[in-house]
Amino acid sequence: MKLSLRPAAVLALVLAAAVVVAVRTTAPSLADDGRYTAEIRRTEYGLPHISAKDYGGLGFGYGYAFAQDNLCVLASWVVTLRGERSRNFGPEADSDDPVRPVANLVSDVYYKSVAESGVVARVLSQPPPVGPSAELRRLVDGYAAGYNRYLKETGVANLPDPTCRGKSWVAPITATDVWNNLLDFSRMSSGSQFKEFIVGEVEGQAPERPAAGSNAWALGRQATRDGHGMLLADPHFPWNGIRRFYQVQLTIPGVLDVSGASVYGTPVVQIGHNAAVAWTHTVSHAQRFTLYRLDLVKGDPDSYVVDGRAEPMGRQVVEVTLQDGTTVDHTLSTSRYGPVLADGRTDEAAYAFADVNAANLRPADEWLAMARAGDLTGLRTAQSTYQSMPFVHTLATDTAGTAYFADASVVPHVTDAQAERCAKPSPMPGLEEYVLDGSTSACLWGKDRDAVVPGIFGPAAQPRLTRADYVANSNNTAWITNPKAPLTGYPRVWGKAGTDLEPRPRVSLDMIAQRLSGKDGLGKPGFTLETLQATVQGKRNYTFELMRSDLLRLCRANPSLTSSGGKPVNVREACATLRAWDGRATLDGEGAILWREFFTRLGRPTPVGEPPYSPWLVPFDPGHPLSTPRRLKDDSVARQALADAVLYFRTNHIPLTLTPAQAQHYSSIPIPGCTEGEGCFDRVRMRGPLGQDGRYPEVDTGSSFMMAVELTPEGPRTRTVLTYSLSANPDSPHHTDQTALFSRGQWVTERFTQAEIAADPKLSTATVRG
Repeated sequence: MKLSLRPAAVLALVLAAAVVVAVRTTAPSLADDGRYTAEIRRTEYGLPHISAKDYGGLGFGYGYAFAQDNLCVLASWVVTLRGERSRNFGPEADSDDPVRPVANLVSDVYYKSVAESGVVARVLSQPPPVGPSAELRRLVDGYAAGYNRYLKETGVANLPDPTCRGKSWVAPITATDVWNNLLDFSRMSSGSQFKEFIVGEVEGQAPERPAAGSNAWALGRQATRDGHGMLLADPHFPWNGIRRFYQVQLTIPGVLDVSGASVYGTPVVQIGHNAAVAWTHTVSHAQRFTLYRLDLVKGDPDSYVVDGRAEPMGRQVVEVTLQDGTTVDHTLSTSRYGPVLADGRTDEAAYAFADVNAANLRPADEWLAMARAGDLTGLRTAQSTYQSMPFVHTLATDTAGTAYFADASVVPHVTDAQAERCAKPSPMPGLEEYVLDGSTSACLWGKDRDAVVPGIFGPAAQPRLTRADYVANSNNTAWITNPKAPLTGYPRVWGKAGTDLEPRPRVSLDMIAQRLSGKDGLGKPGFTLETLQATVQGKRNYTFELMRSDLLRLCRANPSLTSSGGKPVNVREACATLRAWDGRATLDGEGAILWREFFTRLGRPTPVGEPPYSPWLVPFDPGHPLSTPRRLKDDSVARQALADAVLYFRTNHIPLTLTPAQAQHYSSIPIPGCTEGEGCFDRVRMRGPLGQDGRYPEVDTGSSFMMAVELTPEGPRTRTVLTYSLSANPDSPHHTDQTALFSRGQWVTERFTQAEIAADPKLSTATVRG
């Protein structure tokens, strides 16, 4: 990467004008002379219920309440979105991206290139549905103003969160910052995962698919005991940073009344319910981008050929200020398809990144329209109008007891025939699929008549399923949404059918089947709100269930095994521990961590040139997706894995009965659950192995906002838990209060109606104006 240094340019920032606020404990006056007025009521665990007479006031109240709890997280992220991390934190430190952190200099070049490209301004200039609605614009303006009002009222030096108290990088935000955050959230599974490849700071394999989590069930009238629609939301998002969820209720009397959760810094509810409809999302396997191979013009590496004609690349010079006041220039190349990757380039070819979410600001309007829907028909209309879900499936139900699934996400319009006809070799490992020929316009993304923008599949082409029993997804492809109605025949760009479901989706479907048959020990068949809660917190470890008998057989035949280092290991005590374990990753599950350490070692990398190793005795059979693969191979890999796991425990004096309560935690609170690979419905993830002290690094991903809803004729009955709690401020009383509930398997009874909110003995009320 070529850099040039020169004295820093003077940077000036015009801050927002001062506003006036009043705080009182009575109802708000809707005839206030100020621009914005909102009422913020907080119930137990600090949960905010925000009401206003209009969208501007609602956004103002939301921005103010969010800033009270989490200002430091958004303040840091605004520095990121503006490309100012190198100036404030140094160019080599890691960025605050919770999904894929990169060096600050790389982050700054990428985000400044987005901000200076003018993409947000271009989208804002468009009428709906491509551009934002008037209601959403007012909501965003109000959100920024509310955040700024709280900051001005409190002062940087007096912020309650020590994380950013008195820091020079804390400043007012603008509506543009909020729009940039909404755009970056859309790009989370596409362009924002390729920062290093666009900027040119990495070589080798492409980023893996994000650690997709989430479980979702929409239960119809045939699956519930009282015939009501029910929904389980269990997204698995990061537990730190800007991708955390914030729980909130937003109300404009007679217009909007929605409760649920928003990703930090976004002013709309993404997962939630109103009085008649409930919905949630899971990350989809569908493709979000393609690469285009550019044939470079001989002797002119800054031009490429399309349809026989030379076309010059665009150039964008990005300037980043460093801590010492000097600046760094970085030049990026662009093409008709999108940014040209700095990596993978040769004298003959370069590769452009075509992102289906490159200019997608529509999701916020879609979520706002879904929140106003009176039934599933209204929700489907919202999705067909905006066609914007950036990377997720949608599962929903309504008071009529209908269950609905759709991959209503934006997907590049690439048919199987086009993918085959236009295929080109990949420039790097991990990007073998959907590298297309950029030398001919015949390989451009196609168009559907019903698509709101060109280049994506329209609603008629999307995988959808409506049932009276249930639909479910745990990040598997749309194929087995309900085993009785497989979804097939869609282009591969949506995700392949006939593939291994993986253990977590399988245990999810098994949990539903056992509840519907009444074989799970929770009473007669059919879901109630209470049995729904109990089912999803069963802590089943599915790989242990599938392999237990074979492992114990291996143990009986081999009381002593040999480690990978050639050391004999007595495994009798370990086998006794696993024999006594009930296979559930509860806090006191003696054997849960031992099993994980054994199972993890089964998945060791396969040597180059050898076929991938599988520990399964019975391989996957697409004709029997719910019962294969199964059983454990008794081979040298399995025996060595058990020996190595036991040896690690003994060498470090870790008890073989180590429990999740002892090994995994968040802010010193023990966390139950097990990992994705083990086949755990309520999975956890830690960035690192088991330490020699018998503890993993802190949990950083897992169930985040859990919501169980029953839509009754009398109104919604809802239980929730925000696993990491409402506030990232370590000094807040709401920093870990719900985390303690989650640790104990408890839920919060949601207060949705005005009467329920008013009845909370811990209710506090404030009116904010500005």
